[in-house]
Amino acid sequence: MAFFNSEPTSFKNKLFTFIKFVFFLGLGILIIWLSVRNLTAKEKGEILASFRIANYNWVFLAILLGILSHVLRSLRWMMFFKPMGYHPSFKNTFYAVMVGYFANMAFPRLGEVTRCGILAKYEKIPFNKSFGTVVTERALDMIIFVLLFFLMIFTQIGTLHDYLDKNVYPGLQGKFIHPFSNPIFLAGISCFLLLILFLFLLLRKRIIHSKTWHKILSLVLGFWEGFKSLSQIRKPILFIFYSFAIWFLYFLMVYICFFCFSSTSSLSPGAGLSSLVLGSIGIMITPGGIGLYPAIIQETLLLYGLSRTTGLALGWIAWTAQTAMILIVGSSSLILLTFNKNPDEQA
Repeated sequence: MAFFNSEPTSFKNKLFTFIKFVFFLGLGILIIWLSVRNLTAKEKGEILASFRIANYNWVFLAILLGILSHVLRSLRWMMFFKPMGYHPSFKNTFYAVMVGYFANMAFPRLGEVTRCGILAKYEKIPFNKSFGTVVTERALDMIIFVLLFFLMIFTQIGTLHDYLDKNVYPGLQGKFIHPFSNPIFLAGISCFLLLILFLFLLLRKRIIHSKTWHKILSLVLGFWEGFKSLSQIRKPILFIFYSFAIWFLYFLMVYICFFCFSSTSSLSPGAGLSSLVLGSIGIMITPGGIGLYPAIIQETLLLYGLSRTTGLALGWIAWTAQTAMILIVGSSSLILLTFNKNPDEQA
């Protein structure tokens, strides 16, 4: 539909997006195969039996909590726009958030563009300004995620120590620490930045008068205004409450699913925190966490003494609850948007 992109994209961009989608979907399918390929017939039967005996009333409650988390996310997003003089309706803001998550199920990061396009169409909020608020919002979520990560380490270090040493710390060290300790890497970055600066100084008159430069400048100014709105929030206490309540509801979505089985109902909230934090990494890597999320939940709960068949079954149930919520509410929001009248049509 028209609001899925603010501007037409080239065939090359669409092809690149499709290739990324196929790659990450294929990665998810590969992880599913790897997680079940070594299971015996007996273990596969145990997983199917777990699905049959699960208490799905808790799954329904988890879905409701997930919807509530996105209600709060919509209310928080609305707070960004008031300092800029925009007052989007809750209905359209909620639809935009849910359609954004729905779009992310198909193509990673498409949702951020989609929901800003919806507000541009139905609330007349400039795309660059709303996208600036989304970037700020994602940065806030990452800060809270990092805080939860350290809380998990502080409270669950006895259980997770070996797992983090083998699977998490080496990857973080290789990705963030090692490159910056390499003098060749630093020299290459320095040369690249100096080259960019030299080219800009050499061609600055032509660049400054080009249409591309003005578009980039407009986009940057929009980003800055969206980011600046954070410092102008009129009810900062309420904003902070929304931010932490969203993640608390995410935690409850996972922890509530533990009560689906009698064998997992006694697991501690610490196990729920570990599942939330480590499972979120799976969602960051593959679209919607397909394949990887259940596998991570399985590996995490093994550390808490759970059998791998029950852990995998629970991982799939928790993933299904989150995915079903996005598919049902996201697709419904997309349909309901078609009944909205465009402000241009109302005039």
